[in-house]
Amino acid sequence: EVQLVESGGGLVQAGGSLRLSCAASGFTSDDYAIGWFRQAPGKEREGVTCIRSSDGSTFYTDSVKGRFTISRDSAKNTVYLQMDSLKPEDTAVYYCVTEIRWAHILCSADRVPQPYEFDHWGQGTQVNVSS
Repeated sequence: EVQLVESGGGLVQAGGSLRLSCAASGFTSDDYAIGWFRQAPGKEREGVTCIRSSDGSTFYTDSVKGRFTISRDSAKNTVYLQMDSLKPEDTAVYYCVTEIRWAHILCSADRVPQPYEFDHWGQGTQVNVSS
């Protein structure tokens, strides 16, 4: 069973930085897509970023380009989200997600990921950015 455990959320002032971590276990394949969604109060879940293990292809939603960076440590089965220049509108619960069966079509730069495309979700970690 795939399990995802996030950490690293918290409170930060606008302009600050946070790094989220997601420790993954139980993968049945070396080919997978892994990334982050977020959900702000009263809003739908939004695909923030993801990376495809087979070729390193990445997706970033427009609002975080140039500020957020996804990276992966395959030896530790951990994915990181470095968030810089944080803004109050980044406040949300951030979820680590992963998908194995459809990984080959996910995490292309021009294809927005959808929540239903990912089978496995972490419990979420809260990020609050104060103005």
